Amino acid sequence: MKRISITVPTSYDIIIDSGALSRVGGFLKELYSPRKVCIIADSNAGSLYSETVITSLRDSGFTPSRVLFPAGEHSKNLTTCANVLEALASENLSRSDVVLSLGGGVTTDIAGFVAGTYMRGIDLVHVPTTLLSAMDATIGGKAGVNLLQGKNLAGLFWPPRMVICDPDTFKNLREPQIQDALAEGIKNAVISDASMIPKIQAGDFEYMLERSLSIKKSLVEVDSNDKGLRQLLNFGHTIGHCIEKASSYSVSHGQAVSIGMVAESKAAFAMGYTNNDISGELTKILEGLGLPTTLRYSAEELYTFALIDKKISDGMIALTIPESIGKCTLKKVTLAELSEFFNRACD
Repeated sequence: MKRISITVPTSYDIIIDSGALSRVGGFLKELYSPRKVCIIADSNAGSLYSETVITSLRDSGFTPSRVLFPAGEHSKNLTTCANVLEALASENLSRSDVVLSLGGGVTTDIAGFVAGTYMRGIDLVHVPTTLLSAMDATIGGKAGVNLLQGKNLAGLFWPPRMVICDPDTFKNLREPQIQDALAEGIKNAVISDASMIPKIQAGDFEYMLERSLSIKKSLVEVDSNDKGLRQLLNFGHTIGHCIEKASSYSVSHGQAVSIGMVAESKAAFAMGYTNNDISGELTKILEGLGLPTTLRYSAEELYTFALIDKKISDGMIALTIPESIGKCTLKKVTLAELSEFFNRACD
């Protein structure tokens, strides 16, 4: 078993342990006396894992309940959140009770949004069941849901009290889900540690998970509200989120970020923001992992969605600029410059 401690601004532990699903109740007893725990899960993770977690909670003296919603990015909206909030009220959850997310990134976002708003905030525990959510969504306290106009436009910061990761759940992932996590791993390598890449290429998922958590921890702890260095984690996301929206979410998050990283690298060099064009090398790495790199949308289509990016403030947005594979910097640009950035990305 491994524990990684996070302090942002409240402390919590990320527990990584094979078989942890059957011991969730025991881990929660480190924090809580017996109380109600409501599991929020999508239909996939709920059918695979919720009975195991319910049994563990019940055996440890907790009173579990379960709320399920349809799996998929299309469920990450205010309607789903409203339905889950109504379900929590129907279960008579109080402010001393706990919400537990069980699933991937969509579940993590919905559960975080709901926990942060129900009765003005109740405790949250994450139990990620995908590699991508374990290495990204469950750390840092962000919770966002989609509006019709764009991705993650409604949200808040609501850190969990604990994260419990059982790597055995990764054995049930489909290849596209693994590839989504690989894109996130490569992103972390580009912004911080090029030495990760050979290990990712070799399929060392445990290393990728732990190193990615370490990188994100170092950025989150110095910038918990995402107004400075934490924005390095947005590499590939400025264009990637626009691709997701333009495709009506038929392009997955990891696929969109993969395409976005190449496009942003190309544009950064073309705009003179960096002396190195890493787009060619990055394309070879990503395509070698089975990830897409070709941008199939016009600058006009994508820029429409970029204009409502939540990172825009006072007419400026911070772009993550790759100086090399392993080192990135931030550059604030105007919206006019952002428009030209998208044009260069789509050339």
